Amino acid sequence: MTPNAASGPSRRSFLATAAVATAAVAGGVPLLSACGGSDGGSRDGTTSGKDAEKLLPAYVAGSVVTPDIPSKNGSAVGFTSKLDLADLKTSVPEKLGKGGEVTIMSPFWGSPPKEDNAYYKAMNDLVGVDVVWQNQDGNTYDQKLGAVLASSEVPDVVVVPGWNMTGKIPSAIIGKFADLGPYLSGDAVKEYPNLAAIPTDAWRRSIFGGKLLGLPMPSSYVSGIVPLYRQDIFEKEGYEVPRSCEEFMAFAKDATSARAKRWACLDMKWTAFNAFGVLSGNEKSLGWNQVDGKLVHRAETDEYLEALEWTRKLFAAGVVHPDAKLGKSNAADPGPKFAAGEFLVYNQDISQWWSRTAEQATQNPGFKIWGMDFFGHDGGAPTLWAQNPASIFAFVNKKASKSVIRDVLAVANVTAAPYGTKEYMATNYGVEGTHYTVEDGVPTKTDQGNIDVLNAYVMVASPAATIAHPDFPEVAKGQVEWQQRTGAVTRKPTFYGMQIVEPARYTNLSNDFEQLEDDIVRGRKKIGDMQQAVSDWKSKGGDKLRDWYRKILDENGPAAG
Repeated sequence: MTPNAASGPSRRSFLATAAVATAAVAGGVPLLSACGGSDGGSRDGTTSGKDAEKLLPAYVAGSVVTPDIPSKNGSAVGFTSKLDLADLKTSVPEKLGKGGEVTIMSPFWGSPPKEDNAYYKAMNDLVGVDVVWQNQDGNTYDQKLGAVLASSEVPDVVVVPGWNMTGKIPSAIIGKFADLGPYLSGDAVKEYPNLAAIPTDAWRRSIFGGKLLGLPMPSSYVSGIVPLYRQDIFEKEGYEVPRSCEEFMAFAKDATSARAKRWACLDMKWTAFNAFGVLSGNEKSLGWNQVDGKLVHRAETDEYLEALEWTRKLFAAGVVHPDAKLGKSNAADPGPKFAAGEFLVYNQDISQWWSRTAEQATQNPGFKIWGMDFFGHDGGAPTLWAQNPASIFAFVNKKASKSVIRDVLAVANVTAAPYGTKEYMATNYGVEGTHYTVEDGVPTKTDQGNIDVLNAYVMVASPAATIAHPDFPEVAKGQVEWQQRTGAVTRKPTFYGMQIVEPARYTNLSNDFEQLEDDIVRGRKKIGDMQQAVSDWKSKGGDKLRDWYRKILDENGPAAG
């Protein structure tokens, strides 16, 4: 991946990749019940309605920088202009930090830089706080996190990704971390303007056990997965972009030639789920929705089975690349074979729209990747379901003094600065000349920048979702407009935005569904096997879990917005 993109989503792409890796190796520590946490905390994840409104920070839109493309339908904001360092704005006019020391434990993917590196020094000077990083291997972070939170030696700040909120972690979050409400709720947040500009939905996700505990990394609620396709080959061959499942199958058969070593696609299961309007499986609470007064799980719906059956037909028709048939589609980098034209469409994080473009810009100038709009299975508009608006949080130790808490908020107020500010460039790129250079309005990290400026300060808090690629402005525009079109047909499920952790007895109830899905679409199992699995799921606790969610819904009401 080339380093010359100033983009929120590109920064998050490594987090998304790491989430997959972490989930694959995560241990099987049981989840805690959402009812009650240590230290007398109230139910975590169930605070909504008027109770939540009292806790939420006031939203004050930032006015320091105006994006080229404003947010619409839940999209990120977009920037398409070249970057002019002389024109960078200042969003934090004076240091809010009081010179104290703050220790932060956070997941880190790669080799952590030396503690006294130029990036850390510059950021600490900018904030007015001496941040001491306790970086931990992101791939085994769940193990370290559990051990630290079970001990009496908890750092001042601990970053917790949503995919690590298993086992005893939710209870520890409620019992071990400070209530930030007195510092941020209502108008109090206005002391930290960049935090005040964080979208309200992201703050709502930061409520645990009836208190505002987390500093969020906001994200768009629109699907982060895009059907990416080789637009250059489509145009050369005269392929029309499919607008239904039938049209996709017709294209796939036309485009596939095993003799020519070309197949239409990789595993299109994620696209199928969107085409058939299947509820999200990214987070357990998003897999439920109230339909005609009854809570229904995604696996119980006809749409779920229809999506699997359509994907199975693609495999059966021989239009899916052999790597995906062997189950390698998510285990290896698909980039080289995509660039070679071995397949023309695949599902992946939206950040790859830019990264693939940047990779091929010099070696393959005719290469053009674009995002395909989701289509309804029958050719109509699809029904898509929202993702949660934040999934990574930083928490402050409950034992921290007021001065430490305010120093942490001073750090967060800098790291949450919007694109186009000096603080954003410092957080995401480091020191000009040392960590990055700018040529023709495009910032590019130096070798030292790629060593020092990695996933540290960006983990404390972030601005609203942002897409900015000054090197490929047409990609930035395409990404934001894709999100806007997608957001127009995206709905929020019943438990959208709520922090919900299921009781331990239901932890492994649906764990086998994903593997069974993959077996079905590859022809190793049948649709009837999934129907039986759902029946077993219901009898083994699925129906009781429905009642548990019903109680949450009855007591708290549906998601806001």
